[in-house]
Amino acid sequence: MNLDLTSQEAAFRDEVRSFLEASLTPELREAGRRATSVFMDKRYSLPWQKILHARGWAAPSWPVEYGGPGWNEMQRHIFAAECARAGAPSLAPMGLRMVGPVIMGFGTAEQKAHFLPRILSGEDYWCQGYSEPQAGSDLASLGLRAVRDGDDYVLSGSKLWTTHAQWANRMFCLVRTDTTGKPQAGITFLLLDMATPGIRVRPIITLAGEHEVNEVFFEDVRVPVSGRVGEENKGWTVAKYLLEFERGGGASPGLKVMLGRVRTVAAEAGLLAEPAFRARLAAAEIQLTAIEIAEQRILAALASGANPGPASSMLKTQGGETLQLLDELMLETAGVYAAADQPAAREPGSNIPPIGPDAALTAMPRYLNDRAASIYGGSNEIQRDIIARLVLGL
Repeated sequence: MNLDLTSQEAAFRDEVRSFLEASLTPELREAGRRATSVFMDKRYSLPWQKILHARGWAAPSWPVEYGGPGWNEMQRHIFAAECARAGAPSLAPMGLRMVGPVIMGFGTAEQKAHFLPRILSGEDYWCQGYSEPQAGSDLASLGLRAVRDGDDYVLSGSKLWTTHAQWANRMFCLVRTDTTGKPQAGITFLLLDMATPGIRVRPIITLAGEHEVNEVFFEDVRVPVSGRVGEENKGWTVAKYLLEFERGGGASPGLKVMLGRVRTVAAEAGLLAEPAFRARLAAAEIQLTAIEIAEQRILAALASGANPGPASSMLKTQGGETLQLLDELMLETAGVYAAADQPAAREPGSNIPPIGPDAALTAMPRYLNDRAASIYGGSNEIQRDIIARLVLGL
């Protein structure tokens, strides 16, 4: 496998670097550097999305016909790597990376014409209605009821761990439309307006002290049948398609930047002189190298038109566990300063001086937030079941 860039790819990389250097404001760079979650505050993600949208780069994986740049796999990888290197804030993935591709694959012509431009521009901000109090990783057991009444579905029930529901004006949602037969066979995929009467959002404050997730209640909420994506009771197929994008690859650029940051801070703290710390840092680097090689193999497979199969499950598991190891190492470099809760000092542009080194500001919130990486997008146990079945034939 040749990992060297071609002359055309190197020229594209230089173009991306020049654009990022000219377009990323100091505030956006600081927001990216101080982010404590993969989900960026919309105060920073949306302005950055508008800048990218003006250049035609807001949705790297979208085809030209829907407003994307039409890049190949290597160009997308280069763009992700350069954004990570430059410290660009991440974009909200629910619209651009999840429901957008689903609408392209399963939506009607009317749904594509209405929603896709609004997703690109950021006019619609989406949340995901999947998990429920009794249906988290076991998504097939969801119970939010949707009863057909003329041209509407009437929804009753709740959703849990709904990221950024407090900001979203749209939700893509899995609902129960049939209780007979296999659980997977009675699920329907709906698009709905969060301003619909009967929807109530209740905040959930995380261990990191942040309002990122919510519980959403539905009381006789009427959703037009025109908001259905795919056939009634066939939503499980749509949901599995979406999860491929949620689990996806492309984690290595961000992990590589994080590894470099850990190494730099550890050197400043004198930890590189400790054999035990060096061994754990080396283990993280080995894991990251394996992820990078696996991603390159997937890029090669996709470029040749092949299906990478269960690779998304493998990368999701490896990427999440490597992220958590790097979080632990960064927490160790912060020492006692990690215990200081400093949300105001973390704000971009804040004039409040941090207690301890700057890296300690985000060490604990990142660590606490990223514990969820073992669960979201399907728990690591479920991913290993998929790998065992599809790779090992067990």
